[in-house]
Amino acid sequence: MFGGLAFLLGGHMTAGVVGEELMLRVGPEAYDEVLRRPHVREMDFTGTPLRGLVFLEPAGFRSERDLRAWLARAEAFVAGLPPKSAKKRSKRSS
Repeated sequence: MFGGLAFLLGGHMTAGVVGEELMLRVGPEAYDEVLRRPHVREMDFTGTPLRGLVFLEPAGFRSERDLRAWLARAEAFVAGLPPKSAKKRSKRSS
């Protein structure tokens, strides 16, 4: 979808890697606060910022501790979302 690697929890995109940046789903409530943090910017690969999703530059997750903290934040947000229903696969005729 965006030319990167995405990680899902319960069917919800939680985090990903685009180039050297980490993409995180932080949710709309935390969005403004997270954007004020160093090395964070709007996720705007579509040309329009997606509220609740951010890019984090490598300087923001240099240590394992920092990386784990950011991932925990994204996981906590996604854990509060309703589960996605499984999509039915269409059967193709041979």
